[in-house]
Amino acid sequence: MVTDAAILEAVGEVADPEVPVLTIADLGVLRGVRHEGDEVVVTITPTYSGCPAMDLIRHEVELTLRSLDVDGRVETVLSPAWTTDWMSESGKAKLVDYGIAPPSGAGPVMLRLSVRCPLCGSPDTTELSHFGSTSCKALWRCNTCREPFDHFKAI
Repeated sequence: MVTDAAILEAVGEVADPEVPVLTIADLGVLRGVRHEGDEVVVTITPTYSGCPAMDLIRHEVELTLRSLDVDGRVETVLSPAWTTDWMSESGKAKLVDYGIAPPSGAGPVMLRLSVRCPLCGSPDTTELSHFGSTSCKALWRCNTCREPFDHFKAI
């Protein structure tokens, strides 16, 4: 029999289809694993309601459960709502390595002094568009190295 810890570790390695260097564990989308009788229930929370990646994430989690020969299902929970506070420090470091500025700070911040460029580290940056390649990201440009980059919004 596969332990809950082994199941959690295996499904936690499912990649985010929008930012493939991140896993659902890195993002904090994976909320937990529990047993209901003989069935394993994996709980996930989308980064925002209506996130198109959730169908693929659900499918990949189901495939992972089958590969472990585990009878299970995936349950989506919307409350409490996902927050960037759930992202792991490792996941934030992966974003920087991938060229995306990670969310910073805890809780809502109405004043943003700057977003550091993940390419050169300069704080001299400008938001070009509040909406980037996905709804979770904004498009920024570094005024030092002149390169555009995504910033994972703090939610």
